Amino acid sequence: MNDNPRAEIGRTNDAELVKRLLIENYGYAPELVYEIRGRYHKVYAWKPCSLEIRGPDRNGVYFGRVESDGIRLSIEGSFLVGPKATKNVVELDDGRAKRYLAGESVEIEDKELHGWVIVRWRFYYLGSAKAKEGRLINYVPGERRLRLE
Repeated sequence: MNDNPRAEIGRTNDAELVKRLLIENYGYAPELVYEIRGRYHKVYAWKPCSLEIRGPDRNGVYFGRVESDGIRLSIEGSFLVGPKATKNVVELDDGRAKRYLAGESVEIEDKELHGWVIVRWRFYYLGSAKAKEGRLINYVPGERRLRLE
């Protein structure tokens, strides 16, 4: 096994690679079809069904991205994984959740936590962030950020 999961893309089945990364990082991998596309290693996921859809090959929702040190989940991906995740879930209080959704990096109590985490506020999953030195580095896309006055 390589330390950089991106090196495994094309050598390992996409679904196997994504499931392994999800289990390693969050302790849970939903039973979905996973496909890694494009030069940015974006992961799309969907559930098979009998409905035949024709069109551009854009099956599924944007689930996340394979990074050099794991998998970063989209907001949708964090909603699919978060409720059953057994590790690396960080809960924010109201004030920090608001600042996080506005695009700010926020502080956390656990200074030892490093790597990709799912960010939760109450029953909502806000996406994923990178924990580093007592902070959550923000990855909320600009177009999805909350405007604070």
